[in-house]
Amino acid sequence: MQRGLNTRLGFFILTVVLFSVKSYLAYRTEFNLGVKGSMQELLLAVNPLPAALLLLGLALYLRGRKSYWVMIIIDAIMSTWLFANILYYREFSDFLSFSLMKGSSSVSNNLGKSIAGIIHPVDFLVFLDVVVLILLIAFKVIRIDVNRFKKRYAATISLLGVLLFGANLTLAETDRSGLLTRTFDNNYIVKYLGLEAYTVYDGVKTTQNNATKAHADSSDLASVKNYLSKNRVSPNIQYSGVAKGKNVFIIHLESLQQFMIDYKWDGQEVMPNLDKLYHENDTLSFDNFYNQVGQGKTADAELMLENSLFGLPEGSAMVTDGTTNTFQAAPAILSQKGYTTASFHGDVPSFWNRDNTYKSWGYDYFFSKSYYANADKAKYNLGYGMKDKIFLKDSAKYIEQLPQPFYAKLITVTNHYPYLIDSKNESIKKFDTGDSTVDPYVQTARYLDQSVGEFLSWLKKTGLDKNSMIVLYGDHYGISNNHKPAIAKLLGKKKVTNYDLANFQKVPFMIHMPGLKGGINHTYGGEIDVLPTLLNLLGVKNNDTIQFGQDLLATNRNQTVAFRNGDFVSPTYTKYGGDVYDSKTGKELKHLTTTQKAAVATLQNHVTTELSASDKVVNGDLLRFYQPKGFKKVIKSAYNYKKSAGLKELKKAQKKEPTSLKAKNKGKSLLSEYTTDAPELKSSNSSTSTSDSSSSK
Repeated sequence: MQRGLNTRLGFFILTVVLFSVKSYLAYRTEFNLGVKGSMQELLLAVNPLPAALLLLGLALYLRGRKSYWVMIIIDAIMSTWLFANILYYREFSDFLSFSLMKGSSSVSNNLGKSIAGIIHPVDFLVFLDVVVLILLIAFKVIRIDVNRFKKRYAATISLLGVLLFGANLTLAETDRSGLLTRTFDNNYIVKYLGLEAYTVYDGVKTTQNNATKAHADSSDLASVKNYLSKNRVSPNIQYSGVAKGKNVFIIHLESLQQFMIDYKWDGQEVMPNLDKLYHENDTLSFDNFYNQVGQGKTADAELMLENSLFGLPEGSAMVTDGTTNTFQAAPAILSQKGYTTASFHGDVPSFWNRDNTYKSWGYDYFFSKSYYANADKAKYNLGYGMKDKIFLKDSAKYIEQLPQPFYAKLITVTNHYPYLIDSKNESIKKFDTGDSTVDPYVQTARYLDQSVGEFLSWLKKTGLDKNSMIVLYGDHYGISNNHKPAIAKLLGKKKVTNYDLANFQKVPFMIHMPGLKGGINHTYGGEIDVLPTLLNLLGVKNNDTIQFGQDLLATNRNQTVAFRNGDFVSPTYTKYGGDVYDSKTGKELKHLTTTQKAAVATLQNHVTTELSASDKVVNGDLLRFYQPKGFKKVIKSAYNYKKSAGLKELKKAQKKEPTSLKAKNKGKSLLSEYTTDAPELKSSNSSTSTSDSSSSK
């Protein structure tokens, strides 16, 4: 063995074996790939080999010492890529993509604390083989073979890598037909072909998507229109126009999941304000409402909410397409109906490329970090922007100046991973799951609830609530599927199944308005359905738009909810992580009958077609070729979100349209009516109150 290792081929084989074993162990321990059966086990063990032979084999074409060190450098680069994916997957249950990395500059702000919370010391073991190889060379345990390695032998190894990949792909196709042509789940690619093959696949796919936009034309819309015409349903007439002319508040509940509604912990109701609102007679609450986000997370949720278009299978459409694509979004639709439209976010405007995307969507105003006097003070910030209590209070200054009716979206951020909260703002103890990522979630969720309670109290005191429709929604999961033991404990189960994890994707969705016929609605739906629902409530015609959602209140709607990776839930069947369940009983259907197979296939076809059609619209920028009747194309250059320009425009609007809350109060501000118990503001705010009591006044 010693003699063998002292040859270049022997050292190469050692490097390949160490890298392949390391990759396999990482696949098994760090990723949830859903490996089932001996064939998938075999492919998982074999799939690191082709890439290792091809990439590490490049060093064999070099001479002498250079060959050894280049081999180690290539191993180190591949190990770094594995390391990065382990960290990303731990929190987001997906793999890094070129689209995501391309947009990393727009989400890099405040990521340091998140990464620090994700890294485990054991993660650095992925570099152990690299260190071992360096030490073996440095201390001459393995001697460098300076003899020439014949090029034909190096070429033979490269050919072996290609052939092995071909065999791997062939076996993978027998187990999962159409692996590279009909999948929306990156887990399948890594499970069958390996991380390196996925990277190449993603690169090719990204290039193809870029080419698609360049070659797209109006004829590409034909299939999309055909799909929509077959699947469009009539909205619920009973609710049509009941909110016409009302202000609209969209309150973005960061990372909040449905299981937290009515949840009790440590003898307390965790979210009393939202629980109360959820059960009020004039609140429409949905208990089968799912997040449908992909890698874009919050950005995907915003895209669906305001465009009824799905996020992309890789990266964020707001980042890759938000600046250049044509959109027909809620802000533009309502602005052309006389609404003032504004978004509020207590962080930098470039986060998720909002400063450019919002222009494409037609927002009149974007109140970001520079508009908030407290935004740069360290004690007023946590993680991804201003603390919610301070952010919502400071946003009231601009809300009271917006000409009515207005459409205002407020993006909270404190309940964002890694769920940081200072001791002064803690009002409930941590969960006791033993998972350091999950346990503080309850504390930031409680803080979010208190923040919303204070804001709703101000709306009541000022009378704004009487002329407003308030929409609250959770954008995506807060606790990823990688925390199964903790999830089981939170749900009171010994073990969670994929059926439980599918239902763990539920997020709150509520529509509150005085006089609204409310109640808890059990229809199955998701974020893609929000825009058609709101437009019907507002009495806005919506029968010729390119939207993939359906009115959640429609009686004849299709209740199949598509997840971004191609899985789905419906009132009859749930498919998640490759398993199929009876949605009514939660029982796994391991041996489907012919009838069940046909029913599941029909649902899967609907989901695949819907996702593909939406991707076609976004990737091809097809809305540039279509304009609904009465809709005017958004002129992006007409918008300026710089503070000086925004304040000037707001001041002008006060005189031109004196319909704002402040104008109706004879120019006097109503900010004194806003009470908060934020400890950071106590020195400058003598009027404080507890948020729970303020919401019940």
